[in-house]
Amino acid sequence: MLSAASEGPSAAQGDAEDTSKKGEKKKHRKRKKRKANKWADKCMYAELLEMVEDSAWSDGLPADLETGWVAVAPVPVGKRCLAVTHQSPGYPNAGPNTTLRSRLQGKSLLPPFPSSLPPSTILDCILDPNWAENGILHVLDVVQWKGQEVGDCETAFRFWWRDTRLSELPPMPLPPSAPPAENTASISYCFPYPIALLPVPYHTDTSPGSLISSIIPSARATRYVPIHIPTPHSFPMDIDMQFGSGNSTHPVTFEVAPDGLLLYVAQASYEPGTSPLSSWVPIHAYDEGREGPLNVFERLVRRRLANPASVEVNMDAD
Repeated sequence: MLSAASEGPSAAQGDAEDTSKKGEKKKHRKRKKRKANKWADKCMYAELLEMVEDSAWSDGLPADLETGWVAVAPVPVGKRCLAVTHQSPGYPNAGPNTTLRSRLQGKSLLPPFPSSLPPSTILDCILDPNWAENGILHVLDVVQWKGQEVGDCETAFRFWWRDTRLSELPPMPLPPSAPPAENTASISYCFPYPIALLPVPYHTDTSPGSLISSIIPSARATRYVPIHIPTPHSFPMDIDMQFGSGNSTHPVTFEVAPDGLLLYVAQASYEPGTSPLSSWVPIHAYDEGREGPLNVFERLVRRRLANPASVEVNMDAD
């Protein structure tokens, strides 16, 4: 009969081999996790505009703010992502041809869905937090359109191209309603995927007067967007039948909450990742108890408007 002591080394050796194999598997999984998604960090992400109120030399605003920048406002609240379309037979009456990729990791936010966008198109977007209710996908910028590298063009041209091309797209038919959320008795229509491509307004006149009178108020303003949804019947039916695409529709006005103001270098191309070619001025401060950056931005612009000579001082300091 073997003693416990004689069994010890072989058992320990077996345990060591098992541990080694487990360690190798963990390392293999980690290597897989480290493999970057091709869509990760491909959005042009603005740096927070660093402003200074108590300096006689520089206020932190771009010296050429009036002539060298394009403003985008109001930037809506939502989740930043890329809308990517793929080659699909039968365009424009194709099946699911569009995916939404998250900004940081490039993961798919929704299952592939149909859209009226042409194949080989990449848009920089913001997914509305209430997209299931309003069907809205906000379009911030255009990287590629039908295989053309629009991202190589200057900012104002990209935004013009974005608005022009989106206005030419045929409207998407309303799909059958998505299933209602669990534990709810609601029979309201729910979008299964976004179908309304809404461009974020841009402004090429960034003079102090225009910023004060138009752009900054716009950056704080709630947008009211009419969206057509199916008209519910007056009697209960199966939700897919009740809200099928063949039914009549009626407009419902949805509120889009503002998040702040973006500034883009006018003569710059689209640059993936965090970029100094774009500056972000949010309404609310990220640190609790601090004043909102947009309020500070407005005061500094008013100071420039009252004292244009201060801009010359800033340019000399640079």
